[in-house]
Amino acid sequence: LAMVRLARAQNSGVKFRKGNAESLPFPDGSFDAVVMNFGMLHLARPEHALSEALRVLRPGGRYAFTVWAKPEEALGFGIILEAVRKHGNPDVSLPPGPPFFRFSDARESETVLKIAGFQKVSVQRVPQVWRFSEPGLLFDAFLGGTVRTQALLHAQSAQALEAIRAAAAKAAEAFQTQGTVEIPMPAVLAAAAKPEK
Repeated sequence: LAMVRLARAQNSGVKFRKGNAESLPFPDGSFDAVVMNFGMLHLARPEHALSEALRVLRPGGRYAFTVWAKPEEALGFGIILEAVRKHGNPDVSLPPGPPFFRFSDARESETVLKIAGFQKVSVQRVPQVWRFSEPGLLFDAFLGGTVRTQALLHAQSAQALEAIRAAAAKAAEAFQTQGTVEIPMPAVLAAAAKPEK
């Protein structure tokens, strides 16, 4: 809700509606383009969202989604998940969704898009860097700015959470130079088209 309010405030000429990506409230062929920014990794039934995107696109319309790269590349995830593994419990109950990094694999993203009926599929890695003024802010970014990782962190005991926070800050120090922490956080961008028919 906060994101929708912010989007409305910053884009007065655009209409925003809340909805369910797995059951879109729009007629067939309504849009030239559909995008999902870091949403696929949170859906209980991502294949349904792909089918719905295809349905609401006009013939030749474009679809794209982004997900985070694997933790070996998106190093902020690597830091947080390793801290949870060492100091907390990684096996807590989370909201339904696919394996978190399922669509980080280019072949998997390409396969699911083709199975859904898309063509002209491309998958690429998009370099990004998260910048912080201090190492401890990496933990805060995950605690307040992500969905499933936030749920993972909130499921930890208070003692474990403090140990995770300290371990993440210590690991983030390795990325600090001249007063700025710069942590690689690449994304994966998958794009495709609805057949012209």
